[in-house]
Amino acid sequence: MFTGIVLGTASISKIIRKTEFQTHILEFPKAWLEGLQIGASVAHNGCCLTVTKIEGTHVYFDVIDETLRVTNLKQLQEGDQVNIERAAQFGDDIGGHLMSGHIASQAEIVEVNATETNYQVWFEVPSQWMRFILTKGYVGIDGISLTIGEVQDKRFCVHLIPETLSRTTLSTKGKGATVNIEIDPQTQAIVSTVERVLAQQSQV
Repeated sequence: MFTGIVLGTASISKIIRKTEFQTHILEFPKAWLEGLQIGASVAHNGCCLTVTKIEGTHVYFDVIDETLRVTNLKQLQEGDQVNIERAAQFGDDIGGHLMSGHIASQAEIVEVNATETNYQVWFEVPSQWMRFILTKGYVGIDGISLTIGEVQDKRFCVHLIPETLSRTTLSTKGKGATVNIEIDPQTQAIVSTVERVLAQQSQV
């Protein structure tokens, strides 16, 4: 499990590409390596990956075909930065919201409104996911726990504080860029249950 509080960004040192399979080698700061073991879960842009090898400050992760299909990890190149969060541990502060690291879809940035004091980003997601996007609800965007600001038809916005912009990759992404979306599982469960109950009642 994760909380959506990103540690920071890590650089991709190398990508080993095979048919429908990639190995991403990232360089971690030494502080992030403390207690890190092979088999540990680490979120990359919100996607849960498993540590397969550690060599000094270089950490290896395998990315399978389904992950490449659903997420924006397939777009990454050597030298790119990735949002990183290590798995939550008992006793950690839950500063964001509980996240699984399972990406539902990708969203496209359709508008960025930046002023001296505010930073607003609008995203468009496939229509089947919009029923889970609720004003003031939670959403995971490239692994960042964010509160939904406003919802309009097939799009929604978030408001970003300077700390989020400095700690993550969102400040480098403009209109047309894609991000990974994780739907809040509690919201999804509630909405799906209500829809099912209403459908059953309509058949009575």
